Amino acid sequence: MTRLIAAVDVLITSPSRNFVTLKITTDDGIVGWGDATLNGRELAVAAYLRDHLAPALLGRDADRIEDTWQFLYRGAYWRRGPVTMAAVGAVDLALWDIKGKALGVPVYQLLGGAARDKVLTYTHATGWDLPELLDSIERRREQGFRAVRAQSGVPGLDKVYGVTKGEASYEPAGRGGGPAEEVWDTSAYLRHAPKVLHAVREHVGPELRLLHDVHHRLTPTEAGRLARSLEDVDLFWLEDVMPAENQKLLRAVRAQTTVPLAIGEVFNTIWDCEQLLSERLIDYIRTAVVHAGGISHVRKILALAEVYQVKGAPHGPSDVSPVNLSASLHVGLATTNFGIQEYMGYDPLVSEIFRSSFTFEDGYLHPGDEPGLGVEVDEAAAARFPYSPAYLPIARDLDGTMRDW
Repeated sequence: MTRLIAAVDVLITSPSRNFVTLKITTDDGIVGWGDATLNGRELAVAAYLRDHLAPALLGRDADRIEDTWQFLYRGAYWRRGPVTMAAVGAVDLALWDIKGKALGVPVYQLLGGAARDKVLTYTHATGWDLPELLDSIERRREQGFRAVRAQSGVPGLDKVYGVTKGEASYEPAGRGGGPAEEVWDTSAYLRHAPKVLHAVREHVGPELRLLHDVHHRLTPTEAGRLARSLEDVDLFWLEDVMPAENQKLLRAVRAQTTVPLAIGEVFNTIWDCEQLLSERLIDYIRTAVVHAGGISHVRKILALAEVYQVKGAPHGPSDVSPVNLSASLHVGLATTNFGIQEYMGYDPLVSEIFRSSFTFEDGYLHPGDEPGLGVEVDEAAAARFPYSPAYLPIARDLDGTMRDW
């Protein structure tokens, strides 16, 4: 039996963050869901899906996932890029969802079956000062997390990535009025961050896995200096120490430290990270399923990473939907060199729209055993939360020069 794509629909909803969701329906009535969320470019990726990809998908064989992926990727002369790859990824997720439902099995069984029993996860702890940060970490430990990303304020700065002054939770995206501007001081950060992270390690002891995100702020020299100062903190990883467009510059950082490095949440294809993997300049590749062409392409990235003993650790913020998180968990459960999954959790409103089968227990996630990806979307509930533009901040140095945020 040939199962054909009969309808392709796109919806954008904003229960907390903005989510772009793809719905593919086959001629025998099976519905597959995909995530195309792309923070700040929701309208662009939704339009590309609706106006360009949807007409080309109608009538195609829904079971031919790899052929459809190649059709969408190679058939676009101007290919790659965040909008294109998020759109292709959404189609890919929806087709894997359909295939799992048609066969009555969870997607991880289609990927070779489970390679582990559960997926290790980490979450975020934030505090403007050290006491607030330690309190936040303790709350996360009480919730069962075994790995925590620690971010704190910096003296002299009013806004710092990863933490909001006077608030328990951190939300970088602001709605309306364009992006907010933040002032950044590298010298102040380099003086302060090592002190905080050493104090955190002394407080939590050796067992808790500690992570820290620099968020693309440093030069290779500065990154090497920071990493050296953190050698005895025993970090699980140091994330995004510098912009990674020029991959060979990571050689300078790698040569200076044994602190594990994690990079890649903004990558879209295997070509963005090929050199980082083949020269083993990083320890963890952070590419997200939703942003890198879906399950089909991320599996190829992780297969290359395995050759060089690099582990997968996909981006998992609250601005990608539970469809993406579930897909990432299916990949993680079936992939030997999968290291850890980021998990921020979701506002309770999100669960009114996305009904998910994945579960969290004792620091681990499992995608569940429902057929397909294990996520269903309530379209009526989604309609109650209309789209509202949101903007991530920008950053400037003290002299006003634009900086990587």
